[in-house]
Amino acid sequence: MPSPSLLLSRRDLEFQLYDWLDVESLTRRSRYAEHSRETFDDALELSERIATRHFATHNKKNDQEEPWFDGERVHTVEEVSEALGVFAESGLLAAAMDEEFGGMGMPHTVATACFSYFQAANVGTSAYPFLTLGNARLLCAHGSPEQVETYVRPMLEGRYFGTMCLSEPQAGSSLADVTTRAERQQDGSYRLFGTKMWISGGDHELSENIVHLVLARVPGGPPGVKGLSLFIVPKYLVAPDGTLGERNDVVPAGLNHKMGYRGTTNTLLNFGEGAHHRPGGAPGAVGHLVGEEHRGLAYMFHMMNGARIGVGAGAMALGYTGYLKSLAYARERPQGRPLAAGGKDATAPQVPIVEHTDVRRMLLAQKSYVEGALGLLLYCSLLVDEQRSAATEEDRARAGLLLDVLTPIAKSWPSQWCLEANSLAIQVHGGYGYTREYDVEQHYRDNRLNPIHEGTHGIQGLDLLGRKVVQDGGAGLRALGDAVEETLGCAEAAGGEAAELARTLRGYWERATTVTARLWESGDPQVALANSTVYLEAVGHVVVAWIWLGQFLATLPRGPQDEADAFLLGKRQAARYFFRTELPRTAPQFDLLAALDTVALETDPDWL
Repeated sequence: MPSPSLLLSRRDLEFQLYDWLDVESLTRRSRYAEHSRETFDDALELSERIATRHFATHNKKNDQEEPWFDGERVHTVEEVSEALGVFAESGLLAAAMDEEFGGMGMPHTVATACFSYFQAANVGTSAYPFLTLGNARLLCAHGSPEQVETYVRPMLEGRYFGTMCLSEPQAGSSLADVTTRAERQQDGSYRLFGTKMWISGGDHELSENIVHLVLARVPGGPPGVKGLSLFIVPKYLVAPDGTLGERNDVVPAGLNHKMGYRGTTNTLLNFGEGAHHRPGGAPGAVGHLVGEEHRGLAYMFHMMNGARIGVGAGAMALGYTGYLKSLAYARERPQGRPLAAGGKDATAPQVPIVEHTDVRRMLLAQKSYVEGALGLLLYCSLLVDEQRSAATEEDRARAGLLLDVLTPIAKSWPSQWCLEANSLAIQVHGGYGYTREYDVEQHYRDNRLNPIHEGTHGIQGLDLLGRKVVQDGGAGLRALGDAVEETLGCAEAAGGEAAELARTLRGYWERATTVTARLWESGDPQVALANSTVYLEAVGHVVVAWIWLGQFLATLPRGPQDEADAFLLGKRQAARYFFRTELPRTAPQFDLLAALDTVALETDPDWL
């Protein structure tokens, strides 16, 4: 019998997909009627196998021999190309895409679970298909049929890869300050001039072409983000028949070298500097407008919101594999002796460190973080499936509201707390944990980027409190409240410990809604938003407690065999831990928010 995977727990994935979220019921809808639990299980099995054999095997090499630029070309270790080739051939890249685009039409929830294996195995290599898929989805939603045919199909076949080009050296996350310009041409194309920074996957030799999605300004447009337009700028020009032409004038000026995600090329790109000027052609990088001028940021949010949830999934996956590896280490590493009433017996044999209470505490904390985060990400993925396939427009709209309000939490909560899980995984390993001999130090370095990727922790707090919970008169918060209330009702009906947990959660949820109203009753947006990050963290913990209550209900015994099932017992214990140890963290945070604290707001920069 093969050893259990140290990437993700297959039992947990199946529990959350089938026992808790009932993903199998989606197959009764026409959109997913060609699928079954068997096809879902086959996809999970294939993902685990490819991730284990082709991605995990070069994760350390990818980290230690990071991409390099020789002034002309970007080089990566050969295993990256081989792994991506196997991934593309498997069809998993297009698993959740509609069949009309060459996809499998699989539920997004199952596809998320499948891709998590690759993120856990090698987050650096998995970033290339991750970005490509987001690029393709945006073009399917907002591109023309010709753009879909020219660029999306090759991307879903793994022949082209995609990027998103937003940030600039002088602008960072402040997209209102983007200066890259796009000049209209008589033939309907545009010529782009400018510089983009922090572009993951911005240049490499891993695919035939790279499809850059670039935010730029058309002269004469309005200032700020309302003047941004979105353009397709391919690395190589594509002829009408699909053949590749000459190199476009978009080139890397160099690579950025990060503490983690080292296997993903990260570039500074120059557009229109004349490095590949076409004789007789207008200068600049050739670009093609997506949709309408000045609506670029709205289109880009289609990719950005998906990427934010994907970053949360990557953070979860890194935390999860770190947890499993520290658990395996704790079960095998002998050290010390258990405490007894009369003190330690020095003559007794050493015990595995999992026998020590503090080690179990750290493992239980990790378990509560990573399995809670997995639940949050799978739930958000199910909302995507609800948007696509729910029976009524009302149900589809409700799913959209819920997804909007949960997106900043789904991005930031795993990025914070699964990073903490990685820190605890190092602690469990002791002195070995911060050596390169063990994987957990790399997982921590990789995961430390996720609180910054795709909108920092602070930006997500501003988005949640400043936009998502108040837009449309608070409709998103009410939708979340309805979903929480539904779970509370089920738990109260179940009685016993489930009802006790429900009573606890109800109190914290009521505090969250009261504090939300209190913040905006101040009448001063600066005061309301001064502690938006604290708000994000507090509400995020309440939301994950709700996720854990849902999982707790799914573990309730349905027969004698469930009474002694170690997996189900472990699930319930992790839920207890989260409610007793983690959820109370929010009480002082809510107190601070209710007090309308202005210490940070009133701090003069000169005092720092």
